[in-house]
Amino acid sequence: MLEQQIGVVLDRQRRAFLDQGAPDLKERLAQLDALDDLIRQNHVRMAEALSADFGSRSPHETMLAEALGSLMVMRHTRKHLPRWIKPRAVPLNRLQQPFARAYVNYQPLGVIGVMAPWNYPYKLCLVPLAQALAAGNRVMIKPSELTPAASALMKELLARAFDEDRVAVINGGPDVAAAFARQKFDHLMFTGSTATGRLVMKAAAENLVPVTLEMGGKSPVIIGGGCDMAKAAGAIAFGKLINAGQTCIAPDYGFVPEGRMDAFAAAFAGQVTAMYPSLAANSDYTSIVSDQHYARLQALVADARDKGAEIVEINPSNEALGNRRKIAPTLILQATDDMAVMQEEVFGPLLPLKSYRSIDEVIGYINARDRPLALYHFTNDTAEKHAVLNRTLSGGVTINDTMLHVAIEDLPFGGVGASGIGAYHGEAGFRSFSHARSVLEQGRIAFNKAAWPPFGTRIERIARFLIGR
Repeated sequence: MLEQQIGVVLDRQRRAFLDQGAPDLKERLAQLDALDDLIRQNHVRMAEALSADFGSRSPHETMLAEALGSLMVMRHTRKHLPRWIKPRAVPLNRLQQPFARAYVNYQPLGVIGVMAPWNYPYKLCLVPLAQALAAGNRVMIKPSELTPAASALMKELLARAFDEDRVAVINGGPDVAAAFARQKFDHLMFTGSTATGRLVMKAAAENLVPVTLEMGGKSPVIIGGGCDMAKAAGAIAFGKLINAGQTCIAPDYGFVPEGRMDAFAAAFAGQVTAMYPSLAANSDYTSIVSDQHYARLQALVADARDKGAEIVEINPSNEALGNRRKIAPTLILQATDDMAVMQEEVFGPLLPLKSYRSIDEVIGYINARDRPLALYHFTNDTAEKHAVLNRTLSGGVTINDTMLHVAIEDLPFGGVGASGIGAYHGEAGFRSFSHARSVLEQGRIAFNKAAWPPFGTRIERIARFLIGR
């Protein structure tokens, strides 16, 4: 029954797409303007809804990472869409096709499905929505059930801005998500865990639906040669603790040169204290989204402690946090591979650290595991930088900082291997939600007839001339 109900909306969108055809540039720009207005007029409500879902979610993080982050994508898309939408000319061999012309025409695919997670529910709905609309598609969105207030607001606001045959929001739990993934979309985008991504891809494959999967993973951060320890610790603390670590590209675990673990731990604690002098009632420091995720993170710490790790909890005001579902920033020193925290994506304010002697050791460790969504490297050593860039593979890289590559709109954003399939943001997003249709227009004069049968010495001479023997 669920699949039939979702299918009714999908059929309505597909009929509208086929009946009305691809929207022109003016209409697409108007749709982007509608999304821009929606965010500007409602970003306070968005922050309030999300804080209610989390228990405490920094309104400034919502404003910066979600509202402003989405607006930047939309405005960049609006600026460049007139260029992206133009057919791309393809050069021809004039000896073979002297009077023809060839080009690639970017056409909308039809109806795009978007499955968004709970950690940045607005941005991870609105950014793919904006890029799918820019490409001329219609869109159906399934937000996460873990942020019900934000998902309800999303449905309300988008219904106000768009007819359901253009943009539709389908809310519900895991059963709805499973039914959504089984629909015959023209493209399906999923953001979430690798385990769930496998299920989504399997469901999409039943209908040969192409997918874009952004799935996170364990993104390493390397403290390398000659870097400023305090600056590195500050950038890592920022990347690790925004949204309390519930970020797909947060530094997941770190490598520290042998003998410098204590120095890094002290620098990290100092930076955390400067950013978050208190935690319990501090609206800048976000809660863990649910009791289940809170318990999972507590279990990771307990497991690491039991297996011999040194646990450094950074709680500047020594506050009780459990009743607020907050977890203090926590370093797990000398983490080992048998610890659960080194076997699954952390997705919280815990940072396990490993010592290393050579950069080759680090590269070997990273390459022996699933390819991460992001990789961070702090170094002033050019040779070391090139060794890491050339000998590892990850979705994206930021050198001497964290997370900033995702904010550059012209950089494609996506994973590789277990961390994702495909990319979006900027022109890459427009292309992902478009069909690159090859077109050749023959001129009034064509020499192709010379290659038609019946074959004989004439075609043999032509072929030998073109082949070069």
